Amino acid sequence: MIRDLLLGLRLAVGGGRVSGQALLRLAMTTLGVALVVALLLPAASVITLVDEQQRREAGQAPVLVPRPGVDPLYRLDWFLDAGDDYVEAVVVAPGGPDAPVPPGLDRIPAPGEVVVSPAAAEFLAGPQGVSARARIGGTVVGEIGKPGLVTAGDLVVYLGAEEDRLRQAEDTEVVYGFGAEPADMAPNVTAAALVTPIAVILVLPLLVFVTTASRMGAAQRERRLAALRLLGVGAAQVRRIAAAESLLGALAGLAAGAALFVTLRPLLGELDLFGLRFFPEDFTPPIPAAVAVALLVPGLAVGAAVFGLRRVAVEPLGVVRQGGPRRRRMGWRWAIAALGASLMTTTVFVEERENSDLVGPILATGSGLLLVSVAVLLPWVVEKLVSRLRGGSPAWQLAIRRLQLDSGTASRVVSGLAVVLAGSVFVQTLLGAIGGYQADQPGQPGETRSSSLVAAEVVVDAENAAEAQRLLTGTPGITGAHHVVRTWLRPVDDSEGGGAFVAIGDCAALAALAEIGHCADGDVFVVGSEDGTPAWPPSEPMRFVSHAGPEPELGPVWTPRGEGVHVPAQRAAPAVRGVVLVTPGALGRTPTPSGLQVLYVVGQGEPTSVYEAAALAIAPLAWNAALGPGSPDMFAGGRLDEATATLRSVLLAASLFVLAVAALSLLLLSIEQIVERRRPLAALAASGVPLSVLARGALWHNAVPMAVGVVLALVVGCGITLPILRYVGLDLWLDAGLLGIVAGAAVLAVLAATALALPLLRQVSRQDGLRSE
Repeated sequence: MIRDLLLGLRLAVGGGRVSGQALLRLAMTTLGVALVVALLLPAASVITLVDEQQRREAGQAPVLVPRPGVDPLYRLDWFLDAGDDYVEAVVVAPGGPDAPVPPGLDRIPAPGEVVVSPAAAEFLAGPQGVSARARIGGTVVGEIGKPGLVTAGDLVVYLGAEEDRLRQAEDTEVVYGFGAEPADMAPNVTAAALVTPIAVILVLPLLVFVTTASRMGAAQRERRLAALRLLGVGAAQVRRIAAAESLLGALAGLAAGAALFVTLRPLLGELDLFGLRFFPEDFTPPIPAAVAVALLVPGLAVGAAVFGLRRVAVEPLGVVRQGGPRRRRMGWRWAIAALGASLMTTTVFVEERENSDLVGPILATGSGLLLVSVAVLLPWVVEKLVSRLRGGSPAWQLAIRRLQLDSGTASRVVSGLAVVLAGSVFVQTLLGAIGGYQADQPGQPGETRSSSLVAAEVVVDAENAAEAQRLLTGTPGITGAHHVVRTWLRPVDDSEGGGAFVAIGDCAALAALAEIGHCADGDVFVVGSEDGTPAWPPSEPMRFVSHAGPEPELGPVWTPRGEGVHVPAQRAAPAVRGVVLVTPGALGRTPTPSGLQVLYVVGQGEPTSVYEAAALAIAPLAWNAALGPGSPDMFAGGRLDEATATLRSVLLAASLFVLAVAALSLLLLSIEQIVERRRPLAALAASGVPLSVLARGALWHNAVPMAVGVVLALVVGCGITLPILRYVGLDLWLDAGLLGIVAGAAVLAVLAATALALPLLRQVSRQDGLRSE
């Protein structure tokens, strides 16, 4: 047995002399296996990646229960909206020498000292982090270590503060330690539904390429095995020798793929995907997963080579094909498609965005099965189609006759390309739906005059409201900082219904929030909302309730008078839609209630510039003032555009790569078939058949399966997209140009594969090809 394997390894490189075709087959097998291994190892590393992130996140969980011998650590989480990103500033102050040190820090920073994460240091040093850097202040004295970060892209800073000042803040926590048990991560059903089709799109064409490359040179290998049979080698030995020939390329590809993974792993830490950056060392596949990849991928290459001999009898006097082509069984092929379609259909009975434990696996399994059905149905459909075709031009007849004799090989190679096309339809339609959803959202910049006036919202406590207003009013570019008290009204008897959000401010403040028209002190304005207007006026006295603190605070009772002036939602800023705007005079003798103190900042120029000016202005208040955009979509649109553009670029690059691999598989098939049929082609050329006819025959031979594959890809792509879009709550956006690009990519792949094979076709069609070997 060992000698059989060693003989197979020698034959893999030419049987004692270097053979160009043998080396090409070895190189293609090595390349295919290496690509699959290099792709599967990072995918298998996701398990370790998530586990390490959960472990670090659990290690950062604060312990609020007092511990003997441990001094308290005062901690305040302060989130800064810096436009394109959020910066988490953790303000800390030790309550004694034995206070716990947060994970990732060597010591607790002193007042005025700042310790930053690597990503935060890069962000704060750039132009986008100017306002956040001004608000944080202090001197950078160190860098947060890996235990203090969940991902490498976390924008986290630790800011030292004075103990007395921090202890008096409302949201300060008293921490006595860090660390907790990692919680079980709930499955993200939407992510599973979206990631599974993409994974199948990437992996399946690579597997097709591996099987195609491992079976390259099959005719030459079969003649060589027949010669070995003439020397007395048994049938079982022949199969072992054939397996060993493919084993060399598989092992070389396994080593090359592992080396490629190790080489590229440091680059993974440099990638920024939707604001997420990972630690390269976290990309370590578990040992069972690594062993599975090391066994399954080479086993696929070896199995494909041995499986190709199932209908070939390698005898001492030659190679005999066992009978004519058999009809393919359709039952199991349609069963895969029917099961996938059934699973996708069942999600119609599930509510949109329902985070059920079953929806994710159903969508993921159904979409994966439908994509696999493209690969398994295509050979059967092509076989049925070409069996009914008759007549046509000589080139057409040559191609169809060849497909009638053996359509499976061409269909299997084209199936990888068809899977890529189906996935492209899914991905691009999904991105189009996301873009359409963004365009249809209300409150886009410039929708109304009122929504564009408010550039920033500053939330402060009552003690700092006057100081914040002074700082903002004296800032160039800011024309006003309008003080408004946000609170809640509910019936005195706590009955259900009849409550409303209330904003109390003077006419200038209310005019900045909505187009209220004429206003006088004592007026009330009722702003509509997308889902209706508040129940106004109330039929009974109402009580103000403040939720500014940790517990609801009951305020004075107020009996509104009159219905108020209705303001359409389209004429109000998003922050006050569905809110009742009240001037102080409308309260009468009722004292102004306590509530959320908000300063609405307006100014001249672009809202983003005014926002940056407001951030710099309130920097002296530090964490005592919370700054946010005046409109929820002021930065959200840009963030979504950037995330969508990044996703589109990544998926486009991956699709082009896999498309190139699938086209290369088609080229290998063309080369293999030309070499295998060189004598018939030479005979046809010698009998007067022009080379152009042979070239068009090769083109039709690739184009017919491709045309069927495009149709299947469009049907399956839409079949996957519709249920997923309905579940995530997006409308279908079919792009005719996209479908044209998809079809054009398929045509281009066929033309490129045929054109690259023409020099070899020209060579083998010479009369020299008729010489006997």
